[in-house]
Amino acid sequence: MAIKQLTIFVENKQGTMASVTGILAANNVNIRALSIAETEAFGILRLIVNDNETAEKTLADEGYLFKATEVVGVKIGDAPGKLTAALEVLDKAGINVEYLYAFMARTEKHAYVVLRVEDNAAAEKTLEDAGFHLITDADVNKL
Repeated sequence: MAIKQLTIFVENKQGTMASVTGILAANNVNIRALSIAETEAFGILRLIVNDNETAEKTLADEGYLFKATEVVGVKIGDAPGKLTAALEVLDKAGINVEYLYAFMARTEKHAYVVLRVEDNAAAEKTLEDAGFHLITDADVNKL
């Protein structure tokens, strides 16, 4: 049930982000969530998109170095402490969260969070057993 994340390695220079997002937009790929970590020379851009196949082909055709990774998407209540509750469930199960970021879209009652963990299946089962709703690629496509 994991969702696909694209990790793109980009130069840390003016115009790079606009170039990547522009190329995707020109190919009708909509970004649903993103995170960027940077160093002096390069950045690591993580994306959840509505059309992975087109995004991967477009990035490859344009010469970008990228990797597709499966991550866990979870819907949490949009109120103080709800993220903590999800993280505590994983912590109690011995599951380390390597990083997380939120979706750009949210509903009135929920927020959507992307989690990178070592064992997606264990994290998904733990979260579902605790009553959390997982996000699927179909859910991403509806946003």
